Amino acid sequence: MKRFEGNPILRPVATNAWESRLVFNAAACHLDNRVHILYRAIGNDGISRLGYAASSDGFHIDERLPLPVFEPATDAEKDGCEDPRLTLLDEKIIMAYTALRKCNHQNVHQVSLTSIAASDFISKQWKWSERLLPFQGIRNKDAVIFPRRINGKYVLFHRIDPDICVSYSEDLRRWYDLKAVIGSRSNSWDCWKVGAAGPPIELNEGWLFIYHGVDFERVYSLGVALLDKDNPEIILDRPLEPILTPVEDYERFGKMPNVVFSCGNVLIGNQVLIYYGGADSVLCVAAFELSELLPKR
Repeated sequence: MKRFEGNPILRPVATNAWESRLVFNAAACHLDNRVHILYRAIGNDGISRLGYAASSDGFHIDERLPLPVFEPATDAEKDGCEDPRLTLLDEKIIMAYTALRKCNHQNVHQVSLTSIAASDFISKQWKWSERLLPFQGIRNKDAVIFPRRINGKYVLFHRIDPDICVSYSEDLRRWYDLKAVIGSRSNSWDCWKVGAAGPPIELNEGWLFIYHGVDFERVYSLGVALLDKDNPEIILDRPLEPILTPVEDYERFGKMPNVVFSCGNVLIGNQVLIYYGGADSVLCVAAFELSELLPKR
């Protein structure tokens, strides 16, 4: 594993009011030989919006748009659109994100879904589809869609504290068979709660799934699991040790100390690039050889 020596790859831009304070948790997808990044930004008004950046090599940012590409548009998300995950499926990109609304001085987080044609995404025509709330009224987050239907169904991982849950759908609107599939582990780095990172990566061995875990001291780390290709509820392997923990200053000090939190990963060749927020303040990337993340036989 190697953290990119140029970390952080994205920082706030003081002259852009919408991203002047924090730039962190980002989705990523690999299209047209570029890594496209949608990152969460917080500016002067404290509301989360999504910005766009891109990289030809996955590390160095060579394009960054000056305006947000996605921002609150409904009452359910009037106080922020947070932590996007992007899934390429059927010539469109499905985005799962967290819709935030403040009610009676409390934060109400809900999973929200939208999509965009892959061609529109690449050409930066931000024609997002209807915004859906698949679990209206249920507080949950950390949602991600699998990049392939399984038995004809869309598969969604999301978190209802403290577990990663699964749900299924034929149309992205009605979801059913909700159940917990990955839980916290006692006396471990993920003993308090767990949540999905980026979309699972399909391999011959199964679904390679990156997730975050939190301990009782509220340290956020990243781990990996291998899931069955035909039934992602079956965990084939889940190593005891994390793959990334807060060590560097940009991970240990910031708005939320001791946090590495990922919403996006891409596989390029035999290398997995994991994009992650450092201390809820900046965006970083780390590279893993695929063999590092697979169970040792």
